[in-house]
Amino acid sequence: MIQMIGVFCQYFDLLRDIMANLAYLRIFSAFAFIILMGCKEVTPKKGETIKPKQQVVVKDTVVPSMLKEKVTPLKLLADTTFVRLADYSDDFMYDLRYATTNNFLKSKVYDCPECYTRVKTAKALLQANNELMAKGFKIKFYDCYRPNSVQYKMWAIVPNPQYVANPVKGSIHNKGGAVDITLATLDGKELDMGTDFDFFGKRAYHDNYDLPKEILDNRKLLKETMEAHGFWSIRTEWWHYNLSAGTNDKVANFKWDCKN
Repeated sequence: MIQMIGVFCQYFDLLRDIMANLAYLRIFSAFAFIILMGCKEVTPKKGETIKPKQQVVVKDTVVPSMLKEKVTPLKLLADTTFVRLADYSDDFMYDLRYATTNNFLKSKVYDCPECYTRVKTAKALLQANNELMAKGFKIKFYDCYRPNSVQYKMWAIVPNPQYVANPVKGSIHNKGGAVDITLATLDGKELDMGTDFDFFGKRAYHDNYDLPKEILDNRKLLKETMEAHGFWSIRTEWWHYNLSAGTNDKVANFKWDCKN
């Protein structure tokens, strides 16, 4: 009888271990099922829509316009920060055409005229302008940073990559590293560059030398000065300059505030 009781106890202990393991297995299976369901792609039922997951948007760093005495020095800002150029110098001139209808689009696509660039672009422009002012000239701007949303507006009006960069890829204007400029004397008289801004034709080409010497000299002065400060030009547009260091920056879409 004692032997039978001992055998029964052994089987009882074995059965208890098996039941315990089964309990652990059920708990593990339930946990695994919960994880798998959480990872499973949700398929909408007929007539049902699923809202996209919220994305984290990284905003561009922009220094707001402020009084000159309160402006943060450029050397204290990251090179990719956007700044209003007029806050850092009174020595530039502006004729920001896309804030008017006086452009090849025949449409106003900016709410108000402002010239923003990234800090590194602003530094290079200030250096270039200082060199030009020593020679009796200064830079006049037609366009600076351009929000990507404006690029879409321009593309809707003129969907031709020969004249307007495809907004899906964006342009260096959208990155804050491109400017459209000309030269003026210190008293504000524009130099003759042979064509108006945004003239699309051979007469605006850098390699068109069939022009009066005065025009060629003016273009040469602008081109050589800009290249000496890190910019490169587009063959077909004497007014357009890209900062080499700004080519790989991301496309931006912030819009400046219009005070009036």
